[in-house]
Amino acid sequence: MEKEFDRKSLAKFDGRDGRPAYVAVDGIVYDVTNISAWKDGTHHGNHAGQDLSEAIKHAPHEKSVLAKLTKVGKLID
Repeated sequence: MEKEFDRKSLAKFDGRDGRPAYVAVDGIVYDVTNISAWKDGTHHGNHAGQDLSEAIKHAPHEKSVLAKLTKVGKLID
């Protein structure tokens, strides 16, 4: 069964102090922990542990990078 995250539980995965770094896009939660661009849970002003569905629309790579990431669950509201 797929793991479910609400915004509060997703926020715990902020990539700080050794915690894993997860981000949500369009309802899917991805693991960015081992992505060097996400060192310390931050990437170009965006923070792990959040829903970045809007922010990714403004990124130069848009959603093309998502295929390379591991899906860990889904975001529920």
